[in-house]
This record gives sequence, structure tokens and C-alpha cells, in this order.
Amino acid sequence: MTRRLSLQDFLASRKHVVQVVLTRVRGSSPRETGTCMFVAAEGLWGTIGGGQLEYIAIDHARRMLKQGHGLRSVKNLNRPADRPGSARPWEGANAPTQGQALPSALCETLDVPLGPEIGQCCGGRVEMTLKWMCQADRDDAIARQQAEDQALPHVYVMGAGHVGRALADLFQHMPVRCILIDQRAEELALAQADVEIRQSAIPEIDIAAAPAGSAFIVLTHDHALDFLLASAALQRGDASYVGLIGSATKREKFRRWCRDHCDGLGTDRLICPIGAGGSRDKRPSVIAAFVAAEVIADLTSETAASAPARSMELPQTGKQPDAEGDTAGVTSR
Repeated sequence: MTRRLSLQDFLASRKHVVQVVLTRVRGSSPRETGTCMFVAAEGLWGTIGGGQLEYIAIDHARRMLKQGHGLRSVKNLNRPADRPGSARPWEGANAPTQGQALPSALCETLDVPLGPEIGQCCGGRVEMTLKWMCQADRDDAIARQQAEDQALPHVYVMGAGHVGRALADLFQHMPVRCILIDQRAEELALAQADVEIRQSAIPEIDIAAAPAGSAFIVLTHDHALDFLLASAALQRGDASYVGLIGSATKREKFRRWCRDHCDGLGTDRLICPIGAGGSRDKRPSVIAAFVAAEVIADLTSETAASAPARSMELPQTGKQPDAEGDTAGVTSR
């Protein structure tokens, strides 16, 4: 299993980094206001949407990194502000007066039309701020990212068989916290995804302890256990998604079972069959792809029970005059 690189690890391993933030979005854009990306001389963390927009941001950020090395006091950027001798280039005697901007090697604002000027056809317009990160910026970015990670919706994959493991492989790349649960250690040992692996003798307890707005995908090796877990998820009343692997026949059997054994528990909110996207292909990876799409659609809808935390708040920065060498159609200020 390969662990994903966290923002904290990325920043810790790179001395000089420029933070790119979308500060204003008008019209159609690949990403929304507040989206962040972090650029080092070698390496990136995050994305503002790819394409020419991201290429322009990376190019400007790396130009800033080269220019910044020429500032005599740039070494002070990564010193904590409360230590002696830690004045930053824009503080003390070198501080800009009210209305003045930070040096362009430290902070820059770009206004980019997402049209033929840059080879994109989104049709919108994006403003982004690029800022050389000091230690305070790094600490703030890490804290915000950790808070955002804590707010991610939980997806419980109840069963680590072929489809369960294929689901974990997909969810590891998505903005969710995926928990793969099974009673069988040998099946869990086959999982290679970078998700939480949990062996549970009584998985109903895991369902009961899940946060509101969680998604539950039930696909164990035992139909009786499937019924117990699916009913437990439905009885919560606050799940964003409850799915049960099986056929229309299994759904009807489950409906009658709930009527007879769960005080008439309704099954209208149950998704069964899961991943019924029209494909006749029953290979685990194909089923998992359709199911993951269902779950993510529910979690990211406007009416999702638990909306993900919004992107990081925008850092406070100055604005700069036009810089030389701007890409055509891009305004830098």
C-alpha cells in the first residue's frame, strides 16, 4: 500500500513553495473560488483544474521562486515571526506603506480569461493570487487542510470481497474517508487501497457509531448479515446513501424481511441493485465504478445530508502592478 502524500509532508520536504489560490471566479471555470494548489520547483500538491490555466499558474509560480532567490532577505520568509531576527522582507523598515504591494517575487495576482487567448473554451474568467509561503502561511494551510480532511464524508464499505476491495481502490482517490470493514482478516489482508481497514466482529456497531450523513454500501459474504447491516443503516434515518448488493428479487425479500422483523421499516431509500447503470458487465471493477459514481453523486448533490467543507479561506495579500513576460490574455497586477 502506498500512502498518499499529505500537504504537511509536501511542505515539510520543500523549503520554498508558492501557494496558488483562486480568489475570484466568473462564469464557467474548472474549479471554484477558494481552490488551492501548492507549487515547488520540483513538485505540485493539489490542482486548480489542469489545462492551460494550471500551466500558466505553475509557470508564474516557478518564475516567482527563481526571482525570490535573488532577494537578500528571502531567507527570513520561513522564520517564525515571533523570533528575534525574523523580520520578513515586507516587515519593519522594508514594509510597504498603505496601498503598496508586496514585491512581485513574493506575491502576484493574475486575471486569466478562460477563452481562446489561452487555448481554453470554458468561457469564464479567473483571478488567482500566487504567494511565496512563509512559515505562518504553511502552518495556516496545514491547519485548514486538516480541518477539511476531518470534515470529509464517511463511506463505509461493508464487506472486503472482490467488489468491496474494488470500491476501496476507487474511493482512495476521492474526497471521502473510506472505511473498509469485514469480519474476515484474510479478506482484509488482500486490500491494497490507502483507506482505513477495520476488522469488526459486530459491524452493526460501526454503523451505529458512524457520523451523520455517512454512506453505507453493504456487500458481505452472507445474505443474512447483509439484511442486518442494511436495516441498521436505514434505521439511522440520516444516511446520505444506503446501498445493498443484489438483484430486484433480493430487494423484495429484504422489504418483506424488514416488514416482519424491523417493525415495518421502510425501504424506499434503499438502493438495490447498486450500480444499476445499464451495463451487463458484472466484473467487480465495473460494478465498483458504477457504485462509486452513485455514491459520489449523492454525497456531492446540493441536498447532501453532509456537505464537504468549503475550500480554504483566501489568504490576505497585496496586489501588484503588471509584471513583464505575462502570457497573452493574462493580466497580472
